[in-house]
Amino acid sequence: MAFVLRCLSTLVLAALVLLGCGRSHPGPPNLPTPSQSTVVGPGDLFEVSVLGEKDLPKVFRIQPDGSVDFPYIDRLMVAGLEPQQIEEAIKKALVDRKILSNPQVTLVVTQYNSKKVSIVGAVQKPGSLPWTEGMKLVEAISLAGGLTSLADGDHVLVTRVLPGNRTVTAAVSVDDITDGRLSDVPLQAGDTIKVGQRVF
Repeated sequence: MAFVLRCLSTLVLAALVLLGCGRSHPGPPNLPTPSQSTVVGPGDLFEVSVLGEKDLPKVFRIQPDGSVDFPYIDRLMVAGLEPQQIEEAIKKALVDRKILSNPQVTLVVTQYNSKKVSIVGAVQKPGSLPWTEGMKLVEAISLAGGLTSLADGDHVLVTRVLPGNRTVTAAVSVDDITDGRLSDVPLQAGDTIKVGQRVF
């Protein structure tokens, strides 16, 4: 009887070791630093504040042709510009048209609808998400409704497009991120996140 118990104990221990070996966690992802381009495009939303001009509209959506209609300025082409460049263009137009002599303009992009992050696989709401400046992997997964009960949170694949239309893919353990063992992964517009299912 003692011999049988020892054999059973040995088998259980071996099974636990094998199970532990099967759940390997990928290390820190070898992804290039995200490009920091914040140029705007059609569909993007931004807010403009002009000091002392409370009656001006604040929220603007960039039209399909890349323009916005700004009070006193009429149509202004903004697609392909950085937020600071749009501020300067608005200031210049207001001065050139003698609307204001020294306008103080502040612009904040609230939604980059022209820039997307795609998420597929074992999440509640797969699809495309508007990229926002500073977006990270866990935030994107949360916006997609979170992982499903069958998701493999240890091996989430992030694919990034590089210059020259090359791509690189890295495996990331979202479980390690949420447990504090790994830093969250900053995302770049155009990234694709693929969440697979666990293999039983």
